This record gives sequence, structure tokens and C-alpha cells, in this order.
Amino acid sequence: MTCRILVLISGSGTNLQALIDGLRVNPDEGQIVAVISNRPDALGLERARKANIPAVVVDHRAYADRETYDQVLIEQIDQFEPDLILLAGFMRILTEKFVSRYRGFLLNIHPSLLPKHKGLHTHQRVLDAKEDEHGSTVHFVTQELDGGPLIVQARISVLPDDTPASLATRVQQQEHLLYPLAMRWFIEGRLRLVNDQACLDGSAIAPEGLSLEDFNNDLREDPYAS
Repeated sequence: MTCRILVLISGSGTNLQALIDGLRVNPDEGQIVAVISNRPDALGLERARKANIPAVVVDHRAYADRETYDQVLIEQIDQFEPDLILLAGFMRILTEKFVSRYRGFLLNIHPSLLPKHKGLHTHQRVLDAKEDEHGSTVHFVTQELDGGPLIVQARISVLPDDTPASLATRVQQQEHLLYPLAMRWFIEGRLRLVNDQACLDGSAIAPEGLSLEDFNNDLREDPYAS
């Protein structure tokens, strides 16, 4: 049975493109059935159209409050009957009602080594803190901002001449491996949220999450890897 995937975006959609590319080898196992953006000018919408994926805009500026917006968003999402929802640069804080409705099949990718640096401007904050390591995290979404159970992280070293832009570029390269891998785990039934605990192959994932480095073989052999 094909896993129906819906992706929420706000911007250029580079992670969306990695997910699209990752599904091209075995499209019968997983299919992106829609891309929804809260911004009508999001470049990711064009990426979806080029891949013949329905591209929908639900502009948050048209609604008076977050609760009303999320209700309309829920109605749009449910039309596509997704089995998995992936937040790929979706720059909205979600209401408890939204998160509760999709709990267990709602994932996010965040550009930091969570639980460090939740929220925005993570690359600058890493430099300001003079940290020697940075990266990205895929996690299940809960009501706590960037606070759901961690699944897998990719790490990079912070170099002496790094800038926020250079860090963003290198972190993004890792994200394009990280998110398709987590997507594949969910498609195959290996990744699930059980009693508020992220589990892979039936075993609980440690609170700090898995490391992408431990899955190098999976990446080389992974038909979903971009």
C-alpha cells in the first residue's frame, strides 16, 4: 500500500526537493500527494508543480488568528488523506488542536542539534556561543516548539572561518540526506511514535536521537537518498 505523504512549506523548498528526488526510484511505496504553503510566493510551490504534485496555498495572512488558520489548514490537509505529514521549513507555530490531530505521523526537520537552539537564527546562535559542532535534527512534532521526541541527527564541525551562510549551506547538505532517510523509515513501518517515545524497528530511540553517521551504509544503499 502506497504511503500518502503531504509536505508543508513556507520557502524555497530545498528539503521538499530532496524528498521528491528520494521517492523517484520506488514511487509505488511512497507518494507526495500534495504540497501546502502558507506563503503564496514560496518557491517550493513551483518545485511541486514541476513534479506534477498538487500545490496549494493557505495564506495565513487571510485569517484573524492562529486557531482559525489551523482549522482551515486541517480541512485542506484532510482532503488528501495523508499517512505522513512532513514539515519542511514550515514557518508556523502550530496549535495544540493541529498537533493532536496528526500526532504520531507529523515530523519536522530543524537546523540545530536539538535540544539546543530551538526556534530561529540557529546558525548565528551557534557562532555566538562559540560552539564547535552544529547540525540538524528530525523529530516527531508535539506542542512544545521544536521539542518532540528526537529521531535522528546529522552533525558538522564548525570551522574557524564559518559564517551563518556557510553553516546554513553545509547543514542543508546534511538535511538532504537526513529527511529522506527518516521518511523511508516511516514508509517501511520501521519508525513510529509509541507512548510518546520515538521507536525504530520496535526499539526505543534514546532521548538524544540517532546519529546519521551510524547509517552510512543505509545512505549508500538507500533508494530514497538524493
